Amino acid sequence: MHYDLIIIGMGLSGLMAARVAAEAGKKVLIIGKGMGCLTLFSNTIDLLGKIPETVKLEDGLSQWIHDHPDHPYGKMGLEKIEEALSSFNSFFPPPYTFQSKNGTNSLVPTAAGTLRPTYLIPSTMMKGISLKKKKALIIGFQGYKDFYARRLADLFNCRGITLSLAENPQKEMTSTALARLMEQPFLRDLFSAEVKKQIRDEEIIGLPAVLGVNDPTKIRKEIEKKIGASLFEIPVPPPSIPGLRIFNRFKARLLQKGVTFLSGHPVTKVVLKGNRCEKIEVSHPPITNSYSADRFILATGRFLGGGLIADRLRILEPIFNLPVAQPGSQEKWFEGSFFDEHPIHRAGILTDVTLRPVDERGNLSFENVWVAGTILSGHHYLHEKSREGIEIVTGYWAARNAMRQ
Repeated sequence: MHYDLIIIGMGLSGLMAARVAAEAGKKVLIIGKGMGCLTLFSNTIDLLGKIPETVKLEDGLSQWIHDHPDHPYGKMGLEKIEEALSSFNSFFPPPYTFQSKNGTNSLVPTAAGTLRPTYLIPSTMMKGISLKKKKALIIGFQGYKDFYARRLADLFNCRGITLSLAENPQKEMTSTALARLMEQPFLRDLFSAEVKKQIRDEEIIGLPAVLGVNDPTKIRKEIEKKIGASLFEIPVPPPSIPGLRIFNRFKARLLQKGVTFLSGHPVTKVVLKGNRCEKIEVSHPPITNSYSADRFILATGRFLGGGLIADRLRILEPIFNLPVAQPGSQEKWFEGSFFDEHPIHRAGILTDVTLRPVDERGNLSFENVWVAGTILSGHHYLHEKSREGIEIVTGYWAARNAMRQ
């Protein structure tokens, strides 16, 4: 039960850290209460959505780093950000790749009828960034209540239709169910035939991001050949099928590298010796197992993933009891308007430049613990649109720094 590295958290930052350590030949255990937030929110890779589409992301990031030295990007620097993104991209070779257009952010249409700025886009969504420049047909599915094609068509000034893939058109459908249906050849044939009947002079066809879980590129090309038009996916509310694709790709490759996955059970206790963590305990009543390691990475996210918890007086990190940078008393956590940038979203763990946790005076909390992902302080990923970028970059470098020690 002894490992070179134990990673707590199975989101994108934890998966990136596991990849770095596994490729270095280390024995790795990754623990999670669930599958992380990839399957909830991640459709594209947001690096920094506040940078305008007219500005090269490299230039915008350089300025951001200069203006925000306490931000995770400020601690990493531009070269380390680029190295981590390159590592992520290498995990997704053709045909299913993540791309940027001309090194800038692009506006991707969403199921809410908005255009959302993002940086790295799955190849199945790339055609969507030209939605306003070409004639488009938006397709929805009967029973699928997270995507209303005709409403989107009105907002995007194009045409929308609703088709049925189920034997019972009134049956309520989910993203997961639709993705599984799309993986069945006879249903793809049915879908393609119906779409071909509906096409007038449209050049691109948009549909919710449900082109299968395992091989969306193959499904997309097969349908495109039959209908004679380009197909693109549109991000939808949770669950995220593109996020599930990312998780599955990482898990499959990491299992091949010998990484051990332990999901469904929380870490209930850490065993310390001085300023070192010796082992952790994972409880599955009535059984409690202990796992020891030379190094640990905490990548549990903020409030949604349970990485941070709050009572009426303060915000806490529940596993290592690390110091949390927080906006004073509870009265200062929120602003008056719901849509304001609430200070609570900047709460998080302080670290040094190597991502080891420190207190407000800069004193090291543990010498063999590193922190990665959105649990870090100094950012507001919701407002910045930087979630996946922070997770990729800090997960990568937390593991790199840990392996160097």
